[in-house]
Amino acid sequence: MAIPQLAWNQVRPAPVVLVSGTEGFLADRAIRRLRDFLKGEDPSMEVVDLDADSYAAGELLTVASPSLFMEPRFIRVNSVEKCTDAFITETLSYLEDPAENTYLVLRHNGGVRGKKLLDALRGGLGGGIEVVCAELKKDAEKYDFAVNEFKAGARRITPGALRALVGAFSDDLAELASACQQLMDDTSNEINESTVERYYGGRVESNAFKVADAALAGRRGDALVSLRHALDSGADPVPIVAAFAMKVRTMAKVAGNRASAAELGMAPWMLNRARKDLAGWNEDGLARAIEALAEADAGVKGASRDPVYAIERLIGVIAARGRL
Repeated sequence: MAIPQLAWNQVRPAPVVLVSGTEGFLADRAIRRLRDFLKGEDPSMEVVDLDADSYAAGELLTVASPSLFMEPRFIRVNSVEKCTDAFITETLSYLEDPAENTYLVLRHNGGVRGKKLLDALRGGLGGGIEVVCAELKKDAEKYDFAVNEFKAGARRITPGALRALVGAFSDDLAELASACQQLMDDTSNEINESTVERYYGGRVESNAFKVADAALAGRRGDALVSLRHALDSGADPVPIVAAFAMKVRTMAKVAGNRASAAELGMAPWMLNRARKDLAGWNEDGLARAIEALAEADAGVKGASRDPVYAIERLIGVIAARGRL
């Protein structure tokens, strides 16, 4: 019998939970929600992380073995879409007889790797559930997501304000969620278009992160157009450079580092985004980008007669991935 397929916000305990789909932010949130719920039920629950892409034989059996005091276990497995053959073999064996008082959470980001395991899971082996976290591509889907954020916070927001907010942060679901939370934390009255404008200004038309994302993707022309739109709609140069700084410093922190998100002190979605942004970069390029950031930061804070040129030069360096 096929297992239930649930939305991210319907996640519930099961012996095995397959979290599938490419929307990393929703997947991280679903897994965190399940972990927090189970921790609330039993604070003694042990949380264990495994990486399926570097899995060695015997790891799952070791962490799933009952402890002396029979504390519940929450085993979180990342990168199942890149899993080793040993992981497939041993997880299939584990599903024949899942350990008691243990929750195995498998994060699969998409692709065909591990198909035999996925087919077995979806066919009912292990008595699990699947939490589907597909990417929200349509504006209507992002609008509904934001609606539910404010509903969950028991806050009122006008339709116009909601449209403006979604328009400002449509490129990144995590940033949209963060903006929703900031508005709820910082305001007490109904949130309207004036509130959104006061907080995010020029981002409503072309936000700072859209400029940074285009440059990081190597699209210099698109970044310059977005910059012009942002400035024309009232954005200040300082937060635009700050958006670049946040992105590049996170990349520098992640570069060449195989530590987990928790060890690096950042959310998993942020780590995944930084690794994606690092494609095509090398150590020298990052060093030049950091130097260009420092120059642009000084330029927009008074050291340059033309702060816009300072940002344009920064965009050129970033789009070229720091290459001369």
